[in-house]
Amino acid sequence: MALNDILGSAVSGLSAAQAGLRAVSNNIANVGVAGYARERVNLTTGVTSGKVSGVVVGEPTRVADRFLESTVYRRSGDYGRAEVSANYLDRLQSLLGEPGADSGLPARLDAISASAVAMTGSQSSEQTVATFTANVQDAITSMQQLDSDVAGLRGDVESEVGYTVDKINSLLVRINDLNSTVAQNTGLGRSVSGAADQRMKAIEELSSLISINVRDQPDGRVSIETASGGVLLDRRLRQLSYPISGQGVSMPSYPSIEVRFAEPDGSMGAATGESLDSAAVGGKLGGLLDLRDRALPAFSEKLGVLFGGLTEALNSVSNASTTVPAPASLNGRSTGLDGADRLGFTGAATFAVTKNDGTLVAKTTIDFDALGPGATVDDMVAAINTGLGGNATASFVDGKLTISASATGNGVAIAQDATNPSARAGVGVSQYFGLNDIVRSDTSTLVPSGFTASDPHGFGAGETAEIVLRDTSGRALTSYTLTPTPGGTFGDIVNDLNASPLSNFGSFSLDDRGRLRFDPAPSVSGAALSIPSDSTDRLGTGRNFTQLMSLTGVSSGLNGSEVRPEVLTNPSKMPLAMLQADAAVGTKALGAGDTRGATALVDRLAAPIDLGKDGTVTIERFSSLLLGRAGLEASQAQGYLSDASARRDDAVTRRDSFSGVNIDEELSQMVVLQNSYSAAARVITTATEMYDTLLQMVR
Repeated sequence: MALNDILGSAVSGLSAAQAGLRAVSNNIANVGVAGYARERVNLTTGVTSGKVSGVVVGEPTRVADRFLESTVYRRSGDYGRAEVSANYLDRLQSLLGEPGADSGLPARLDAISASAVAMTGSQSSEQTVATFTANVQDAITSMQQLDSDVAGLRGDVESEVGYTVDKINSLLVRINDLNSTVAQNTGLGRSVSGAADQRMKAIEELSSLISINVRDQPDGRVSIETASGGVLLDRRLRQLSYPISGQGVSMPSYPSIEVRFAEPDGSMGAATGESLDSAAVGGKLGGLLDLRDRALPAFSEKLGVLFGGLTEALNSVSNASTTVPAPASLNGRSTGLDGADRLGFTGAATFAVTKNDGTLVAKTTIDFDALGPGATVDDMVAAINTGLGGNATASFVDGKLTISASATGNGVAIAQDATNPSARAGVGVSQYFGLNDIVRSDTSTLVPSGFTASDPHGFGAGETAEIVLRDTSGRALTSYTLTPTPGGTFGDIVNDLNASPLSNFGSFSLDDRGRLRFDPAPSVSGAALSIPSDSTDRLGTGRNFTQLMSLTGVSSGLNGSEVRPEVLTNPSKMPLAMLQADAAVGTKALGAGDTRGATALVDRLAAPIDLGKDGTVTIERFSSLLLGRAGLEASQAQGYLSDASARRDDAVTRRDSFSGVNIDEELSQMVVLQNSYSAAARVITTATEMYDTLLQMVR
């Protein structure tokens, strides 16, 4: 080998050692820096004209394993979702109060039963009645406050959805810029370590916000897809478009998050046709969507069911009872019925007029079975007026039944038949029309409708109701805008729904109480319906499709409900006595001190109630299940967070143990490189001495 070749090889070895030392120095300087991947210099054998000519020194490259990095991305997404779910479910649980606390909802419901028991005793007084009505109002207020707090919590979640979308967009822009830098340096043969490290940290942060798949490209770029395969980044940048970002309000439904192309000037471009609309997107965003669209609405829906059951129990007893003296008039609530509607009652009830001292002035027993299946509401009103002979007058206007005594000082009372009580949809005539409710609501009929398939629906032209079906992750499976055909029946509505896209996931039917039921198919078990908007109005009565069909617990009437003000402020207005229906005219039919209504309240509150799709269960049991499930979900979320945190930390440790800097290894490598540098230097020195010797020989 010629001396020039020897000298060239030694110089290349010297350069290789210097490059290696620079890489080691850089690694040591970045020890402990999160996300830094150590560098190694690429060395190849130099060949010239078929002969080895030293070492070729390449650019430093990152020591990283893309599979370990992918594991970190995946587990970061799991952690992001678990963290946000645990935080908000813990906040929900805190709204419910400590178990056993006097201010908690279970304690308030227990107080109703306890005060009802107190009213049955010999020491019953206006004070015990006042305590009972106050406890009922406290429970209603507590449920309303809880519902409002959950709505506020949902608004907070919605705000964070907007912030998360903005953060995802900024990270996509950053990753796209770093992609360009990496691709450019790769093409020029330069080191990409710095830009690649920064890109990896940005991707890791992005993966905690949304589940992603990262794919390496030949030019050094990465492409990013959602867990469902939707493209977020390739050679062209995408951005997420959310129309109501940052509003932070609770709404019946929310628009989807669209994926759009980003224009060169940074503005949103055309839609890609892909959208993010459920918890399936994973990460923090998926957890937020699950809370907003499933967990929190489900709690509110069950809370509405609880209120509906409690109200039905209380009103069933108050409507079977009366005050002493009886009220001068009984004013019902809007039922959604028209005078020409089918009456639909079976059994019998007694309508009576009494004096202030309880003496019976007049009475009439209406046998609804005898009126016949074709009887209308107007037929019942006429029968009442005929039977009472002018001592009281019944009228039915705008869906409301009113019965008023004609003479000053007289009152009106209603009693169920002891052996064959009146019933439509499982409730008595007084309760159905709300003549003597103790709990009223402006937004609900408070009882099932009792409609059958042959009853006219009564909705007008152009009136619609939007129905959305969501799976257990909160994803909207499909939606349908119901537009009832004028002149049709409730059976036609059921048929319409069963022919709609909703029928691909289940079937609709009317139950024996006139409630519309949806039974999801086994493949979507647990799917739930919601009605974001409803412009229908049955026959101008102010009652819409949602309120009449009891399709969701949200229509229970919790908002706008209260204990009837005159009952709350005047304990003597609490109906606790029961009309003696078999008393003869001119004899006492009501007596002071009658507290049979209180005993009936105790029994009814302890009895199971038909809650439709939620089964037949007692109020106490249902409330325990509702609040217990909230606590269980919060506890499980904390468990998932602990597991996700441990798995993420393990993935990060494995990645860093492979690509991170180890001081001992670097120092050992430094010694090797120093020795290599010294060896190359000695070769250069020896070659120099040989040149000097040759020159001296020539001289």
